[in-house]
Amino acid sequence: MENELAHLTINDEEDAIIQIQIDLHRTGENLQIVGCFLTAGIIHFLAMKSTLANLWHLVRGVQIRDLGENRYLFQFFHIMDLERVIKGSPWTFNNHLLILYKLQWGKDPLQVPLVLTPFWVQIHDIPIGLFLKIWRYN
Repeated sequence: MENELAHLTINDEEDAIIQIQIDLHRTGENLQIVGCFLTAGIIHFLAMKSTLANLWHLVRGVQIRDLGENRYLFQFFHIMDLERVIKGSPWTFNNHLLILYKLQWGKDPLQVPLVLTPFWVQIHDIPIGLFLKIWRYN
C-alpha cells in the first residue's frame, strides 16, 4: 500500500465525472409554510419539531425554525411533502391547533394572516334537498 501511495501526484490529470442531480419536481414556487398554534401557553419547540417531522412521514424532510411571536417557518424540500401537509390539516400538537399559511415569495412570515383553518363537520339526518356547498378553503 505504501508503494501505491508513493506514486500519487497532484499533477496527474484524470477525467473527472461530475454528476448533477436535477430535481424535476422543483417548479420555482416557494416551499414554505408559516404556522402558529392557538394557545396562550408555551410550545416546547424541540418536542414539536420532532413530533411533527415524525408524524408527517415526509419524503425529503422539513426544516422548522422558530420565528418568535408564536410563529414557525416550515421549509419543505419537495412539493409532494408540502402538499401532503396542507391537504392533511388540521394538525395539532399537545391538543393545540396548528394554523398554516402557504407563504408566497416576497411575503413577510411575521405579517401574514393566520386566521383560517379547514375543518370537517359531520352532520347527521339532513334531508337531501338541504345540501349546499357554502365555502371552500384553498
